[in-house]
Amino acid sequence: MAVREMTKLTLGPIAYHWSAETRRDFYARIADEAPVDEVYLGEVICSKRAPFHEPDLSTTIERLERAGKTVILSSLAEVMLKRERKAMEMLCATDGLEIEINNAAGLFARGRRPHRLGPFMNVYNEATIAWMAGQGATHVCLPGEMPATAISVAAQAARDLGLGVEVQVFGRASLAVSARCYHARAHGRTKDNCGFVCEKDPDGMPLRTADDRPILRVNGIQTQSESYVDLLPETERLVADGVTHLRLMPQAVNMAAVASAFRAALDGRLALSDAEASLRDLCGGTSFSNGFYHGRAGYRRIASAATA
Repeated sequence: MAVREMTKLTLGPIAYHWSAETRRDFYARIADEAPVDEVYLGEVICSKRAPFHEPDLSTTIERLERAGKTVILSSLAEVMLKRERKAMEMLCATDGLEIEINNAAGLFARGRRPHRLGPFMNVYNEATIAWMAGQGATHVCLPGEMPATAISVAAQAARDLGLGVEVQVFGRASLAVSARCYHARAHGRTKDNCGFVCEKDPDGMPLRTADDRPILRVNGIQTQSESYVDLLPETERLVADGVTHLRLMPQAVNMAAVASAFRAALDGRLALSDAEASLRDLCGGTSFSNGFYHGRAGYRRIASAATA
């Protein structure tokens, strides 16, 4: 397959409320074992979770950088409270590390200083990319629901302007964020008095249909897909269309091994069919999907595009 060394493999920010110890162990393993080039750190979903892992942030950054990884700090996807605005302002004042903005509040706080655009910014077309580039954007992670044809057009526009282009190729798709916390409500609690019940679901809380079929996952204020997006069979086309960075989203599986499977396939050291088989083994019974990429319902797996 050999989609070459120039293609960067990235690890997105942890979306779930993992314990501080779990996060420390996770990033130690990423530093030591995962062939990823860039790692995004920071709380993206719920500001109430941030104090649990912020004390370890500097140590984690140092460990990852010592291992040769580039670290980017990610912002909240939803900013509603005064303390969240202040936190955003502090993040946007950061020097020395790149930042990824996931909310319009960050654009105001950052001004025209260089920054990346995260997938929650809904950058869908070349006109938006051009405007954002004029505001200081250097890189864009496209929304996960974009089909291949739109990705190609957006990637070309971004590359013409000198921007990096990123697409999520593994992990649950983020479908929505809300002002309310369904995770807390499902346990008879309020958002302000949630008791951090989301920590009980390290890979999201499963939702099922009335006829008992898995359909979605809930993660605090976020709704996710039940399936893991898997675009490994599509990576060659993504790179040909101008995508420079391929994002893996952390899930409660062996992410170092997931990254190794992607990297080996991208470099041509492992056949695509073998890499896909490895991913299936690593992810147990979780289903894979690629429907959005092919312009279909997101949960679908388009068999013609997924090598058996």
